[in-house]
Amino acid sequence: MNKKIIKFSAIAILAIFFVSAATGCTKKETAKKSITIAVQYGLPYGPLEIMKEKKLLEKNMPGIQVNWVQLSNTTAIREAMLAGKADVGFMAIPPFLIGLDKGMDWKIATGLSSSRTGLITNKATIKSIKDFTNSDKIALPQPGSVQHILLSMECEKVFKDAKRMDNLIVSMSHPDGMNALIANGDISAHFTSSPYLEKELAVGGMKEILNSYEAFGGDFTFIAGVTTKKFHDNNTDVYEAFVKSVGEAIDYINKNPEKAASELAAAYKLTPEEVLKYIKAEGNSYSTEVKGVPEFISFMGRNGYISKKFNAKEIYWNAGESNN
Repeated sequence: MNKKIIKFSAIAILAIFFVSAATGCTKKETAKKSITIAVQYGLPYGPLEIMKEKKLLEKNMPGIQVNWVQLSNTTAIREAMLAGKADVGFMAIPPFLIGLDKGMDWKIATGLSSSRTGLITNKATIKSIKDFTNSDKIALPQPGSVQHILLSMECEKVFKDAKRMDNLIVSMSHPDGMNALIANGDISAHFTSSPYLEKELAVGGMKEILNSYEAFGGDFTFIAGVTTKKFHDNNTDVYEAFVKSVGEAIDYINKNPEKAASELAAAYKLTPEEVLKYIKAEGNSYSTEVKGVPEFISFMGRNGYISKKFNAKEIYWNAGESNN
């Protein structure tokens, strides 16, 4: 009798073990991973709209939950990433460097776009940055944004003082800045990108007095994708699927500009012709390559916007693959 009990117990234990093992495997196989991606406004983010609508990340990693969050500036994105509410943030190089300088544990995962930006004014008396007075206000996303740093670059050249116009800055999202400028309110100028730049220039009395190429002195990456160390290290498969998906979205637009323009038009409340014009315009491009980082580091360092110098390994997850 005792032998039978022992034999039965052994069988029962083995059965429980195999059931537990099978259950554990099932849970592991069906465990749902997720990613939250924070973006801002405008056509420079076009590949992400394609990525979202075509569910490219879901294709490259079946079962993943992809959450998209649109925020007004990089400060909001940085706070979301600090709080663990966003895994990836798309932003310009200057605010990324400022965050890195302040101790943000993040690096660039991929480039996204280069885009011409412009300083648009509604005042006939303003023909260059020399004509702004202390009563004028310039709308841009935030201090430390790429628009702010580009304005500072021009100030360094014109006035030998990079921070000459810092007191004129008013933080506004691009949609709000456009509306304020068109309404002829307290805003004298708006430093913005597509499609807001084109919409503003279509209004009578508006003119562009500075563009990003002039201020920077050449081409540079406008938007890049940044991830935290925690996300990168703990979610290698999701990270790789994310980078692959961004590349596929960029390739899709570059190889099918007319089709992509039609698909992007509704999201940006533009006609397909307007979107196609942007995609093909000189100075606008979509690419995973990252350009201009050394120049921004040099300028921002000598003017006190950042306090440290960074090497490629501190800036890129895949140092040497996509940096100049």
